[in-house]
Amino acid sequence: MRRLINRRPDIATRFGLMLLPFVLVIIAYIVASEARLSVNPNDKLLPGWSTISAAIDRMAFQPDQRTGNYLLWTDTMSSLQRLGIGVAVATLIGGIFGILQGLIPHFRATFSAFTGVLSMIPPLAVLPILFIIFGLGELSKVVLVAIGITPFIIRDLALRTGEIPHEEVIKAQTLGASTWQIILRIVVPQMLPRLIDAVRLSLGAAWLFLIAAEAIASDSGLGYRIFLMRRYLAMDVILPYVMWITFLAFALDLALRLFQRVAFRWMYRGNGA
Repeated sequence: MRRLINRRPDIATRFGLMLLPFVLVIIAYIVASEARLSVNPNDKLLPGWSTISAAIDRMAFQPDQRTGNYLLWTDTMSSLQRLGIGVAVATLIGGIFGILQGLIPHFRATFSAFTGVLSMIPPLAVLPILFIIFGLGELSKVVLVAIGITPFIIRDLALRTGEIPHEEVIKAQTLGASTWQIILRIVVPQMLPRLIDAVRLSLGAAWLFLIAAEAIASDSGLGYRIFLMRRYLAMDVILPYVMWITFLAFALDLALRLFQRVAFRWMYRGNGA
């Protein structure tokens, strides 16, 4: 008798199991929505699919009467621009400081405790401070995203750098390599795919900080639109926006994963990928 832990599903079974939770959630929503609408046809909490479809058409494919913009796409571009800049800044700072903190003892002694303390500060708690310092414009939102995920990237990359076999560093020094040559030729090539992993793991938090900043002070963006619609209990708009944010987050994660596979094929040679 084969133990459950040793059984491996085939491709078709794996695909079916992957879809199962989504199908169950959809069925549960349909049942709950029909139950509420049968009691109150004007119920806004769980709108029917026709109402949601009409809201999607209105937000995505019809120009707004006041601005003339297609609101879903305008909000998406605003949010992705803020998210992209914030994540890019965090990746650059986190990559540099993470490698130096993991490799150079004096640098680690100076910044390790400081980075640890920064990582314990709830980023949303400093949001009012950012609004005071940088104003209510784009900069404060980008800074919040960067501040929110940079300490995590630094700590994660520092740990990964410390896991590099010490023999590699010793051999490079024996061959006359300087500190910068060791960093550029040994550490950086090995840490770049790990940096992508750290960014992927931090995307969820980045979205959280972005949505929070947009909800408090913004005139466009996915988070702004969700909290604006909350005032009118417009669940037919809120639910599609939430699903759209989820899709964007999944697409960004998938894009980073595919880039990692293409750019760093050597990571997957050992496991037959």
